[in-house]
Amino acid sequence: MGTLQLQNINLAYGGRDLLKEVSLTLSARARAALTGANGSGKSTLLRIISGEIPSDSGFITTSKGMRISYLPQSDIVHSGTSLFLEVEKGYFRFAPILARKQAIEHELSNMGISDSAHALIEELHQIQEMLLSTSYFRREAYIEQILKGLGFLRQDFNRNCEEFSGGWQMRIALAKVLVEEPDVLLLDEPTNYLDIEARIWLRNYIRQFKGMVVMVSHDQDFLDETVEEVYELFNGNLTRYSGNYSAYQKQRTQELEQIEKAFRIQQKEIERTQQFIERFRYKASKAKQVQSREKQLEKLEKVEIPPHLGTLSFSFPDPPHSGNDVIIVEGLTKNYGDLPIFQDLSLVVNKGDRLAVTGRNGAGKSTLLRLIAQVDRQFGGKLQLGAGVKIGYFAQDSEDTLYPANTVLEEVEAIADTSDIPRLRTLLGSFLFSNDDVDKRISILSGGEKSRLALAKILLHPANLLLLDEPTSHLDINAKAMLLEALKAYQGTVVFVSHDTHFIKNIANRILYLSEDPPELFEGDYSYFSWKLEQKEAFEPTQTEQERVPPQLKSDASSSNWKETNRLKNRYRNLQKEAEELLTKIDKKQETISAVIEEMALEHNYIDSNRITALITKKTRLEKEHTQMEEQWFALHEEIHDLEVTLGVPDSHT
Repeated sequence: MGTLQLQNINLAYGGRDLLKEVSLTLSARARAALTGANGSGKSTLLRIISGEIPSDSGFITTSKGMRISYLPQSDIVHSGTSLFLEVEKGYFRFAPILARKQAIEHELSNMGISDSAHALIEELHQIQEMLLSTSYFRREAYIEQILKGLGFLRQDFNRNCEEFSGGWQMRIALAKVLVEEPDVLLLDEPTNYLDIEARIWLRNYIRQFKGMVVMVSHDQDFLDETVEEVYELFNGNLTRYSGNYSAYQKQRTQELEQIEKAFRIQQKEIERTQQFIERFRYKASKAKQVQSREKQLEKLEKVEIPPHLGTLSFSFPDPPHSGNDVIIVEGLTKNYGDLPIFQDLSLVVNKGDRLAVTGRNGAGKSTLLRLIAQVDRQFGGKLQLGAGVKIGYFAQDSEDTLYPANTVLEEVEAIADTSDIPRLRTLLGSFLFSNDDVDKRISILSGGEKSRLALAKILLHPANLLLLDEPTSHLDINAKAMLLEALKAYQGTVVFVSHDTHFIKNIANRILYLSEDPPELFEGDYSYFSWKLEQKEAFEPTQTEQERVPPQLKSDASSSNWKETNRLKNRYRNLQKEAEELLTKIDKKQETISAVIEEMALEHNYIDSNRITALITKKTRLEKEHTQMEEQWFALHEEIHDLEVTLGVPDSHT
């Protein structure tokens, strides 16, 4: 596979040194993440490595014949051909080889047996062997596998590219890059436009990919499960950290504590020096010492805290009291024209629930939140909010509701109560809008800054039901972590749409999965839901690719068997715990059903037609949920049994 090496790369923009003496070396099957603050030069460095833009100085050295493919963050539009034919362009790399093959075949057809013919036959054989070692002859199946993995349907293949929206255009670009099967894969925010299924599929693809991968991403779980080293760009310098992203965070936290300590010491020293200068500036006898101290300050290399590690710290206001049943959905139907979104959806969200809504793009996740928020009232069936429910709603387009001409401070002042005015600057500071930032116009804010401001506005009105539609989509990893901690401490109920597995894993206690199939409600934590998706989104290498696995990689795989065994043991313990908890919930659900049946038997209930109808409906819904939970428990039980067989655990169920 070879080596990719950067030596002393420098780049300046408008007098600012964006990259300073940047060097790195990547070898076969490297898995690296590139991190740093917005504007630190991450995307620029990827573009330099790809050859898209030159550096001011320095060298990039690659092994002979090394191919590099680059996926930018956004702004790619395809047109003029069908989806399938556009992605097939990833095989254009074979055009010179195929042209040579055709030329040899033509030449051989017009000549007799000779030494020249033998040489041409040998060359033709080598070309054929090379093509057989790739996916070229299986390209239709390979392209189909990649397109389906990224969420395209079979009926999409012949659609014109211009029919697809911006997010799907980026999926087309990603598909083309993967089809190219390069030696080096450069990915800039590859999960930005992917739903949870496509993210899991891409993660599995990257795990088996034989080349090097360098990526920029704000998806912490995705990085943790794919990379083995992290490179941080700060003040133009590149620093390497071994391990995945979580390992990098631990190392960086320790360093940050040292930096903050050094910063405090330096600030005290600067303050003392400035006091000396001010006190003795106009005394002739001290002029020499004053000048010396001034030069000291000028030469002082300031200790800086990396801005992307700045702490976003806030808490949601205490929520007002609400009833136990916060949201009641029974037989919900929703259509957009002839397109059905929901058919007979039933669901109850209880006080304190953390319900994640995830699944395929276009399956109705945002629609469900709009219906609950009462922004959209066009539906069939029943959707009722409980007593005392007060909603805080963060929509995907919340940043579009901000007034561009306002400053950050003016935007929150416009909706704040008089009593809130004194604390607005403190509130904005906790969202990283400090000092002069509060006077910035909304029109010049980044997507992440607008998202933070929209979230800050929710805090001004205490709510006991938070509806959050993709709240992390424009936030970096550090801002996501702070939002995560705030939601963990929040005492109200949360229903949120997300494809971010790290976010779902750390908050949700229930998951509603929406796809082309009937909705599925998963009780408990993320592990069982994750296992189900793993089975669905596995990437199966083609037979040719399996045969091409180098012997040393096979030995690497066997040497890592102990890691896999350890992972399976941990999963076995987690599944046992989850199955026990789910069994308890099943028993409680049965108790609730029995209580409803007893209610139905009371004379004052069964002689009241409205009351008995409501009780029958409730009983039907509870029985349906009970059945789903039982099916989920049986599936967990089956996986536990399979793991017992794999790990050689004595079967305690026989």
